[in-house]
Amino acid sequence: MRKLSILALITALFASTFAIANEVNVFNARHYKADAEMYGKFTAATGIKVNLINGKSGALEKRIAEEGADSSADLYITADAGRCGAMDAKGLLQSGLSSATIKASVPKNFRTNKWVGVAKRARIIYYSPERVSGAELSGLTYEGLADPKWKGRLVIRKSSNIYNKSLVASLIANNGKKATAEWAKGVVANMAREPKGNDRAQIMAVAAGEADIAVANTYYLALMLSGKKGAEQQEAAKKVKAFFPNQNDRGTHMNISCAALVKGAPNKANAIALVDFLLSPESQEHFTNNTFEFPMIGGVSPSPLVVNNLGLDFKQDLATKVSTYGKNQASALEVMTAAGWK
Repeated sequence: MRKLSILALITALFASTFAIANEVNVFNARHYKADAEMYGKFTAATGIKVNLINGKSGALEKRIAEEGADSSADLYITADAGRCGAMDAKGLLQSGLSSATIKASVPKNFRTNKWVGVAKRARIIYYSPERVSGAELSGLTYEGLADPKWKGRLVIRKSSNIYNKSLVASLIANNGKKATAEWAKGVVANMAREPKGNDRAQIMAVAAGEADIAVANTYYLALMLSGKKGAEQQEAAKKVKAFFPNQNDRGTHMNISCAALVKGAPNKANAIALVDFLLSPESQEHFTNNTFEFPMIGGVSPSPLVVNNLGLDFKQDLATKVSTYGKNQASALEVMTAAGWK
């Protein structure tokens, strides 16, 4: 009986090890049904099971921090570089997220050795073609949003919004904290209303005549135009136009959806294999056609909805490292709050 018990124990241990070797645990803060479909394709191609733990970024980050060395998390996937940077600053990530695919596919400013961008998005300006002239738009920059000519004409999300924190963090990286603090005061003075709602709500406000310009991410317009958010939002999206700021200098602010390697990841090799898969042409096309983001790799085109309504030929800010978003996140919130940005 004792021999049988030992044999059973060895078998159980082997089975446990085998299971771990063929799975990857993803703490996922991206709320897209299409992502789950993509993970299913990864499993079909590799035999590696993807265990998805879905939740809001803050809750997932808190859980990873509280579980510490006992966390089962391999990858933390979220829709903002600043969040990955903040996770790194807390000591919750580990180095080693690297492969030939990653090095060949992802520009250096969109990755570190702890986290990697898997898709890109731009934070741009939307305007009413009926109320905003070409002369007003000519040469417009993010810095120009503080110009008094926009007084009572601008809508943008709350200061606590992560996309705004990353945008302002990039301004701090380029212009310094003092200048950005003055800029934030100008932006607040130009707001048509107190910040409220998500990015789509800002676009809707312009369409409804509540404001003339809005700041929002690129993929939201395509999402609205696709009809996935209903006929009302689809019609509203048709009433606005997109404008890419800072085309005469550093280029338009870019952000990423990123995959971060969690400290103590039990399935590190499988985690890297999954990131490689997310950077494959098949996965990149899946991103562009379902979430309307820009592809991270070359040779893949954005969704036709993006190309036809936002354009493809624009200058991206490839000089500002997205790793600065996390480093400047606290300062970004500080200057917005001090300016009265609610």
